[in-house]
Amino acid sequence: MQVIKLSEKFSLFNDQWTPKIVGELNGQHIKLAKVQGEFVWHNHQEEDELFFVVKGKLNIAFKDKTLTLNAGEMLIVPKGVEHKPFAEEEVLLMLFEPAQIKHTGAIKHELTKDNSEWI
Repeated sequence: MQVIKLSEKFSLFNDQWTPKIVGELNGQHIKLAKVQGEFVWHNHQEEDELFFVVKGKLNIAFKDKTLTLNAGEMLIVPKGVEHKPFAEEEVLLMLFEPAQIKHTGAIKHELTKDNSEWI
C-alpha cells in the first residue's frame, strides 16, 4: 500500500487528453488527466465512465443537453451514452474506468490513445 498524492502525480505530465493510470481497483483503472479545449464525440458501448473534477470546470455535452462539473463534483456517464467533454481552461480530472475501456470508444481520432501510461 502506498499513499498517492494527486498534486505530485499531476506535476509529472503536461499533455492534454492523455489519461495516466495511478491505480487499479477491482478491475477499474483510476486515471488522472489534464484537459483543455474540445474532445471528440464518442461513447463506450459496454462501460460506464466516471468523471471527477479535481480542479477547474468541465463541460460534458450530450445530444440533448450540456452538464457542467466544478471542482469537487463528479458525473457517471452510463454505457452507450454519446458525450463530448470540453473545457475553456485547463481542468484536472480523475477518471474511474474499467481497465479494458477504449479512450474514444469505437471512434478513431487524432486524440485517441490506445494505451494509458502508468505514473
